[in-house]
Amino acid sequence: MPTDASRTADAWTGSAPVPADTGLLSPVWAATPGVASVSDGAWLQAMLDAEAALSRAQARLGTVPAAAARVITESARAERLDLAALAAQARESANPVVALVREFTALVAARDPEAARYVHRGSTSQDILDTATVLVVGRALRLIRRDLERVEEALAALAREHRDTLVAGRTLALHAVPTTFGLKAAGWRHLVLDAVHKIDTLGSEGLPVQLGGAAGTLAGYLACAPDADPADYVRELTDAFAAELGLSAPLVPWHVLRTPVVDAATTAAFLCGALGKIAVDVLSLTRTEVGEVHEPAPGGRGASSAMPHKRNPVLATAIRSAALQAPQLAATVLSCLPSEDERSAGAWHAEWEPLRALLRLAAGAAHQAVELVSQLSVDPRRMRANTRITAGQIVSERIAVVLAPVLGKAQARDLLNEASARSARTGEPLADVLRQDGRVSAVLADAGLTDLFEPEAYTGAAGPLTDRALSRSLASTGER
Repeated sequence: MPTDASRTADAWTGSAPVPADTGLLSPVWAATPGVASVSDGAWLQAMLDAEAALSRAQARLGTVPAAAARVITESARAERLDLAALAAQARESANPVVALVREFTALVAARDPEAARYVHRGSTSQDILDTATVLVVGRALRLIRRDLERVEEALAALAREHRDTLVAGRTLALHAVPTTFGLKAAGWRHLVLDAVHKIDTLGSEGLPVQLGGAAGTLAGYLACAPDADPADYVRELTDAFAAELGLSAPLVPWHVLRTPVVDAATTAAFLCGALGKIAVDVLSLTRTEVGEVHEPAPGGRGASSAMPHKRNPVLATAIRSAALQAPQLAATVLSCLPSEDERSAGAWHAEWEPLRALLRLAAGAAHQAVELVSQLSVDPRRMRANTRITAGQIVSERIAVVLAPVLGKAQARDLLNEASARSARTGEPLADVLRQDGRVSAVLADAGLTDLFEPEAYTGAAGPLTDRALSRSLASTGER
């Protein structure tokens, strides 16, 4: 006899309708604005936009009647088609365009049978789907960029406010030398600006329409214009198609030259990684025993299901999850570069879901990063206190520089190694341990450096470097 659990499972795996992907297992992008921009509906609308733009471009050149292009454009509304039915029909052709053209042609024919003759005229599935992909990428990246602008603004404010806020620099998880939180925030901002630069470069140079016909020769388009000069017509049609969509016109079709898709994937992956760097630093600094920063936790956010005292850093956790997923997804898209012949069987098809997943992750991470950095709570007193937990060892590099001219570099290093080990073992301040050595005590006294063991006095050029980093603006993201 079936159990309640099995009956429930059957309801979702049998013939019952399954709800759309809502992000139940991907909290980094669930219910964020970028989700809609890469949804099935968004892709369908982009394909219809490509079909409509193609008819208008052909009308510009006189190979499609203007009236037909107008009807095609007015009919190109995603809500007028059955999205679920199209998805099911896509299994019969391994891509959604074949079914789309059939259903869209019928939709146009219901309004104007003559106009229906000009739907998808001379075109091929890859021209429409690749162009739609580029449209979706561009629309998603515009949303992402707006969030990155807010992230950049918040990080700039953090860097200015904490330009001189002392914090322990950490390398390989351990205290290294002192730095400032302002420089750390400025570094985070620098990565965000790098991501913005990649988005801007992609938008201005790398989002071309696809127009090649069945095998990249545009023969189908030329067959519709038998009296046209092939070279002129191909150029003019590609330019007109690109102008209709606000995209660039490629020199040649890129059916199996996948640079635009790879650039989009790697840009999204880089963005996830850049925001992941911020997230992993926040996770490290928010540990109970560190306690230097805390992310916002309104309304019980981050509560544990078992431990009432916990407020988990869920924003940073979600962003880091995106950074960990992105490289493998980008690698899948990169692996599709060796596409055989003039149309790939499988490599082209394998790009679609990883690229969409990357855009979702990037959009979700960017949106959550806005709240993380704009409401990040910084505890300068805890930062300062933490620089003292090694009892002066955090400035051992500076002391080595002072002792080396008198004792010799190797001897000074050996002495400091022994003194640091004793300080760590006994808890004695490093200064007290060193002053028990007569030679060192004399050197330190002669040095005249009363702040020699103060972490505040050994932050190097952290302040000026912060200022320098802040001189880079959104308008000059290409400058490094």
